[in-house]
Amino acid sequence: MKNLEKAIIKSFAIGLPEKMTYGNGKEMETAIRKQQVQEAFLTKDGFQGDGVADTKYHGGPERAVCIYPYEHYEFWNNFFDTELPRAAFGENLTVTNMLEQDIHIGDIFQIGEAVIQVTQGRVPCHVIDRSLEMKPLLKEMVKTGYTGYLCRVLEEGMIRADSTIRTVAKDPQQVSVLYANEVNYHRPKDIDGIVKVLQAEELADEWRQFLTKRLIKLTAGK
Repeated sequence: MKNLEKAIIKSFAIGLPEKMTYGNGKEMETAIRKQQVQEAFLTKDGFQGDGVADTKYHGGPERAVCIYPYEHYEFWNNFFDTELPRAAFGENLTVTNMLEQDIHIGDIFQIGEAVIQVTQGRVPCHVIDRSLEMKPLLKEMVKTGYTGYLCRVLEEGMIRADSTIRTVAKDPQQVSVLYANEVNYHRPKDIDGIVKVLQAEELADEWRQFLTKRLIKLTAGK
């Protein structure tokens, strides 16, 4: 298939957990403040040299790569009247022309030598607010659905900051990341919407489990 039109990597960053001070001298361990790199090898568990502090909610084979659309930076800069640094949301890859509305659960992409598959929207957490000190950023990310998304690794390989992004396959169910975010965060009682998201076969197991539980509760007794 053809390369995505003008889809390019604007930032490539990795980093290991470290102590971060926020607020009034409070501390936490996080890997959200990643550093720019020119290349890194991508394994099934993520980039070599990359890591997470909270393994319950971050990382693992189905959340090995974090991608964030570059276009949202202008939106957030205008919204908060600021100038965000690169990889501000702790993403590995900041990319153009890969918005949540256009990327589907199960879509497969080749980046450099590696092949990845989208599994879920990213679930924003309090670390983002603490790191950037831009409340209510987390709330607004949930409201807009501008969360970015996570991927599993189908084929390991080297990725460079100037690697080409190529579409390998689009998922036939066409459940966009933005649609899944909307159903999850804003339409918790939408049975048809939940069913549609669950039809995406490559949906991350964690999302499948909690959406299935939600569906069971909504349909109990019907």
